[in-house]
Amino acid sequence: MNPASPTAPPPLPAPSAARRAMPRRRRFAVLLAAVLPAVCGTLPAAAAPPGPSVTAPAPEQAPVMPQSELDRIVAGGVPGVIALRRRGSEVRTATSGTSDRRTGDPIRAGDRLRIGSNTKTFVATVVLQLAGERRLRLTDTVERWLPGLVPNGSGITIRQLLHHTSGLYDYTGDPRLLAPYATDRAHYWPPRGLVALAASHPPLFPPGASWSYSNTNYVLLGLVIEAVTGRQADAEVRERVLRPLGLHRTTFPLRNPRLPHPHTRGYLTNLPVDTAPDGVLDSTVLSPSIAWTSGGMVSTVGDLARFQRALLTGRLLRPAQMRELTTVVPGSDYGTGIIRWDTSCGTAWGHDGAFPGYLSIALTSGDGERQAVLALNTDRVLSEGTLADVDTAVETLYCGSAGPGGRQRPAHADGAGEPGERLRRFLPSAAPGTPVVAASRATTQAP
Repeated sequence: MNPASPTAPPPLPAPSAARRAMPRRRRFAVLLAAVLPAVCGTLPAAAAPPGPSVTAPAPEQAPVMPQSELDRIVAGGVPGVIALRRRGSEVRTATSGTSDRRTGDPIRAGDRLRIGSNTKTFVATVVLQLAGERRLRLTDTVERWLPGLVPNGSGITIRQLLHHTSGLYDYTGDPRLLAPYATDRAHYWPPRGLVALAASHPPLFPPGASWSYSNTNYVLLGLVIEAVTGRQADAEVRERVLRPLGLHRTTFPLRNPRLPHPHTRGYLTNLPVDTAPDGVLDSTVLSPSIAWTSGGMVSTVGDLARFQRALLTGRLLRPAQMRELTTVVPGSDYGTGIIRWDTSCGTAWGHDGAFPGYLSIALTSGDGERQAVLALNTDRVLSEGTLADVDTAVETLYCGSAGPGGRQRPAHADGAGEPGERLRRFLPSAAPGTPVVAASRATTQAP
């Protein structure tokens, strides 16, 4: 929020003549529902056979920052975008667009944003650390640590929660999740309340029988962390990951619906113009409790890159847990809180995340020498051209060029896991929003 902004969230847009029958606060919940049920979900990876954890990279190409792609993303209706690229010890960032449509302030590389399901990698790291300390086993059942909370909890293991093979319904698909936000964007959802929403639905399949992404799994993992340690899950993430790595710009809010300064505001874009001015609605102020340990954290592109690099180079986990981290579930690209990506220059590991108004993708090579992070202050990137620009930008950041065809190759043959395709499957269709004027700059910083 801009320091001059009022403490209360900005009023929602006045209804058009055709929409006056619907109260404006009610309309926010309806519009928010348009970007769920994956409020904190990853952009789902399509099925794939397991493959090797390391792929030999292609020869190094000249470092390139995809400024033209970033500018095109903004011209396509995204308010602002931040990019980071690492090659060995060199880290570069680039930006385009605005962090605040009201003031026109340019977006900055150090702006905080909600990272959605990138949170899952932090949470999985803590669970794996506890396993390495023999305080829990990945074969332990949910019932062992959370008795009576989940139907058939005795048949679901911690490993199945980590891998999304539990079969549990994703609570973000329940319309009751959003009902309180019709009148109160700061409404607090207790974690067990989120689990109760999921438990009211039948399972999708027996535990271990298939794979299906479910945010419920990682809310349960947060509760398991608390049961094992006797401390809040956010405190364990801070003490075990954030403080040791010096990730001072990363936070794990529980109730506060506002972001710490400096941050970029988040926007729902490509909305019908009769529900929001210019088809854009500010969604910055929103309770993180809607996501908790499945997607509630706040960070920067720099902190995300530092965390992933430390994780994949063995600074946070013991060897046995490192092997567990990158063991991919048969039939998916999903490991243990981390996703395998195949690019034109080799296999990358990372995650992506969406939270209303925010989207981020972070990739790192197994040796930590190559990284790409892309963050947008909207999660509704829907036009075909913008999707292609996002794909190209990520590939260029990671590989130094867009490669053959200009798009990422996922680690499976059918191409259904490309970032653009994942976005198409994850988000509803909508017309492009009103473009904003690009404000671009590129910087070089110390590693």
